[in-house]
Amino acid sequence: MTAADDAVASMAERLEGIVEELTDMAIDALRRATSGDPDSAETGEALALERRILKARRALERAVAALSPAAREPLDDGA
Repeated sequence: MTAADDAVASMAERLEGIVEELTDMAIDALRRATSGDPDSAETGEALALERRILKARRALERAVAALSPAAREPLDDGA
């Protein structure tokens, strides 16, 4: 494994940690949304925040997948 491979693996690990943090934040936002009046502004704001967090989490999950060792292997196109 080269130094560049090590750096990429390290970045992927750090991003995975951030994905976990975002998951926790999304769960907290959902708890806030479900703990009060469903028609309140606070509930709407918490749900909007949860959607933004999930969007960011999905983007980071794609980045982690792109940095994974499997992403470096050529795809078998069946030819």
